[in-house]
Amino acid sequence: MVLRYMDELTKAIWKFALENAINYDGKANPKALIGKVMGNFPDRREDMPSTMKLINSIVDDVNKLSLDSQKKRLEEISPGLLDKKEKEKEERKGHHSMLRELPNAVKGKVILRFEPSPSGGLHIGHAYSLSLNYLYKKMYDGKLLLRISDTDPSNIDPKAYEILSRNANWLTNEGIDEIIIQSDRMQTYYNHALQLIEDGYSYVCTCPQEMFKEFATNKEECPCRNLDQKEQLNRWSGMFNNYNEGDAVVRAKFSMKDSNPAMRDFPLLRISDAEHVRQGKKYRVWPLMNFAVAIDDYDLGLTHVLRGKDHFDNTKRQKFLFKSLRWEHPEYVHVGKINFKGLKLSTSETRMKIEQGIYSGWDDIRLPFLSALERRGFDPKALLNVARDVGVTLNDKTMDANEFFKSIEHHNTKFIENVSYRYFFISDYVEIIVYGAPSQEIELDLHPDNKKGGRFFSTNTDFLIAKHDFDNIKENEVWRLMDCLNFVKREGKFLFHSLDYETYKNSGKKEGAGIIHWLPSSRNVDVNVRLLDNSIVSGKGEALISGIESGKIIQFERFGFVRKDKKEFWFCHG
Repeated sequence: MVLRYMDELTKAIWKFALENAINYDGKANPKALIGKVMGNFPDRREDMPSTMKLINSIVDDVNKLSLDSQKKRLEEISPGLLDKKEKEKEERKGHHSMLRELPNAVKGKVILRFEPSPSGGLHIGHAYSLSLNYLYKKMYDGKLLLRISDTDPSNIDPKAYEILSRNANWLTNEGIDEIIIQSDRMQTYYNHALQLIEDGYSYVCTCPQEMFKEFATNKEECPCRNLDQKEQLNRWSGMFNNYNEGDAVVRAKFSMKDSNPAMRDFPLLRISDAEHVRQGKKYRVWPLMNFAVAIDDYDLGLTHVLRGKDHFDNTKRQKFLFKSLRWEHPEYVHVGKINFKGLKLSTSETRMKIEQGIYSGWDDIRLPFLSALERRGFDPKALLNVARDVGVTLNDKTMDANEFFKSIEHHNTKFIENVSYRYFFISDYVEIIVYGAPSQEIELDLHPDNKKGGRFFSTNTDFLIAKHDFDNIKENEVWRLMDCLNFVKREGKFLFHSLDYETYKNSGKKEGAGIIHWLPSSRNVDVNVRLLDNSIVSGKGEALISGIESGKIIQFERFGFVRKDKKEFWFCHG
């Protein structure tokens, strides 16, 4: 297309379409252009059908281009406009997408951690927290630890250790500096538990749970609280041999008059006879979360802890433990929660459905878990960018499924668009004959930006096109088989049309319609694509598709990005 030969109307529509596409992930919406066109060219209201055909045709051409090509084309039509819009966008955005500085952080000295339990894989909620930790690690040239919290023997998926490691390293580009498994640190916990008892900051309580709850409700001290040290140490020893599960628990000697009942002499360690998947029956006294976390955060040198604001009470509990052990606690940074509407993020429920065969695994295409997103072809930088956009704030944020995936798809397109080759794929197709069409040897580009060819077709009069395109073709309309030939429908037949399509389209004739993609009627391959509801759509694709390696991400023209997965393709997004 030579821009200088455009008439004023055509040039304006190209400009409006390019602006709209650039603002919306490379896809212009013709309906969004009508108001601008009519506002600038009010006389076109008298011929709306012709104007809409021109808008639709230009939008089709714009949407064929990559995002980079769209920006280049807009710069040709309206020099400087894109820079101006980007500047305005940045001014509006300001620094809100930037992570705020961590308190008392020293570059090269920051140590952070992400601590999931091994009940299953990581989902998109975990991804937000892990992404923030990783972004801060990069920001301060620090370290990021993956600490697997497996001190509850009753809620462990044996496969989760490996899955968590894979998920975390995928999201952070192998950015996990060390993996720590808490059940390997039991003796360390015992040593510090004994120290707290000896120093009088904790005690072993044998009160039944309901009795202790009554004491807590009445803000009264439990009788076990003030027993002498010798009795406390005997009880501590008895937890390993004499007491049954539920008979004894180690409690922090915090306060039984705290305004929050949940804080009153909170538990630190308890007995569990459940068999541990890694440790077997080696241990029966297990640390609870607050105790294990406080000990680990100190021993591993944590400088900063990022956590949800729902952990305010846990921060208070852990600060008490740090003070009791005469340690300096890390800096705690609390963040609001992202509430995902329309997404089921329960790891336990998902694991149950995997065990029941409802899902094939953590990488089932229907799941909002990282294993599934990786398998679909998402670039982890897309999730990191979403976390950066949300940033660190105490405000809770609600995102529905469509909003969230639209956001990561927007970022993902930027990372995969320029490396994804284009191919023709048609699912619901019909065969047509274009009478008078010449035999041709056609070479198309693998990517609109590289202009190096690589896709070869031999065509004559027989083609495959999508049924919905076939149904839209009206009498006397000229259509173009993309980068191949033009045809017109006359008395129900498709006839070759020799006039150059660009010339025809801009000549003022009213019959021009649009561009459709196609395949020759032979030498195609069968293609199966797994969709987001786990169904399979089958169709025909160009022969070159058969050589695509597993793991490769490509784009089927006017269908979407897909990833080759063994013998089929997995849909990523449109």
